[in-house]
Amino acid sequence: MATQLSIRPEQPGDIGAIRALTDAAFRNVEHSDQSEAAIVDGLREAGAMTLSLVAVGPEDAILGHVVFSPVSIESGEAGWYGLGPVSVWPHCQRRGVGTALIAEGLRRLEERGASGCVLLGDPAFYARFGFASDPALTYRGLPVQYVQRLVMVPPAPMGEIAYHPAFEAAA
Repeated sequence: MATQLSIRPEQPGDIGAIRALTDAAFRNVEHSDQSEAAIVDGLREAGAMTLSLVAVGPEDAILGHVVFSPVSIESGEAGWYGLGPVSVWPHCQRRGVGTALIAEGLRRLEERGASGCVLLGDPAFYARFGFASDPALTYRGLPVQYVQRLVMVPPAPMGEIAYHPAFEAAA
């Protein structure tokens, strides 16, 4: 399916589809508190989306969405971004849509001169993009293997990650 995709920035007419897609993508996810769509809305309302990309399939159907937003890190390195939420319609999952969105988003971040990207997620999935856990990087006591970073411009950051307040308001 990934070969039939095009990836483009979110457009105003996409907002309803993105909300429905995000709700559906996380509906039956065990670790989800169902706040992902509210996080996306909050980031959008705050103007805090550095990148908001959609994967579009045949007939311009939106199949997936990813957001990258600025984060701060205790050690003070600038130019770091958080990946997520990333959402794919359940019937399109495991077909390369999320992988294509993430890869394109990381490419665009690097083009913008980003220092790196962090995320909270499954190491088995995100290692393919070059993400790795680092015991020097933390997030609220979450087990270190789920706190991951991809360094684009050294040095690697250290300390606690702070996401945009939209992540808190939605919880």
